Amino acid sequence: MAGPIYKLWMMKYTDAWYQLSEEERNDHNAKIQAALAQVGGKMIISCTPAWSSEQWLMFGVEEYPDVDVVQQHTLALYQLNHFRYVESVSMLGIKWPPE
Repeated sequence: MAGPIYKLWMMKYTDAWYQLSEEERNDHNAKIQAALAQVGGKMIISCTPAWSSEQWLMFGVEEYPDVDVVQQHTLALYQLNHFRYVESVSMLGIKWPPE
């Protein structure tokens, strides 16, 4: 399937996140952003529904050139131990209707 591929994600932080110092949190976020850019992905929007949702703290949409890049980015997140710090759900989709 040709791209672009869109990823909707929803997340909240785990206790491990809150044990990090502010400097460590900032460093981790910078690495996450760099990993996205390095594989050719980009953040379309990042939002906080905290005022309207008790389940999720943040949600966003990312755009990737193709599925291979999504897989590369997911591997990078695992290598950064990202899923120790967040609980999340996500789904992939394509623009509808297709052009």
